[in-house]
Amino acid sequence: MKLKLMSLLVICSFLFFACEDQAIPKPKAQIRLEYPEGPLSNLEMNDFKFQYNGLATPDLDSENAFSLIYPDMKGAIFLSYKKVDGNLEKLITDARRLSYEHAVKADNIVEQPYVNPDKKVYGSLFEVQGNAASQSQFFVTDSTEHFLTGSVYFYTKPNYDSILPAAAYLQNDIRGIIETLEWK
Repeated sequence: MKLKLMSLLVICSFLFFACEDQAIPKPKAQIRLEYPEGPLSNLEMNDFKFQYNGLATPDLDSENAFSLIYPDMKGAIFLSYKKVDGNLEKLITDARRLSYEHAVKADNIVEQPYVNPDKKVYGSLFEVQGNAASQSQFFVTDSTEHFLTGSVYFYTKPNYDSILPAAAYLQNDIRGIIETLEWK
């Protein structure tokens, strides 16, 4: 009887201590990054104008090269303007080549054409997926006089998973620039 009681006590103690919750380590997580939608601001240059996100700060180096700085994201959209002087094919080839130079580090590059015959704005937006230096690039032209290119860069080592929310946000801003662009 004593042996049965002792066995029952051992079994009960195992059951009692086995029911305790075990500590399970939590998986690593990323911070959820959300960026506010900023007010639209106008940027007017000699040859064109467009609307941009008012949370960005324009840094006008010259009429032909300037940036929209996003200090909270530690990133920028770099823009460059050139006159078309019988060299449209070369300008387009150079813009495409520059975009596809990121193919070495990129997982994929998605080209999205843009055509707006009413405003005479034609071009392409390149979404670079992966750990490339630039996550988005674009060019637009009126095909006779004007050519504008742009690139997104972050002031950090590229880690696609970490910068994806910011890259998507800036890519949306690029679409806004392209859609509101008007040549003079």
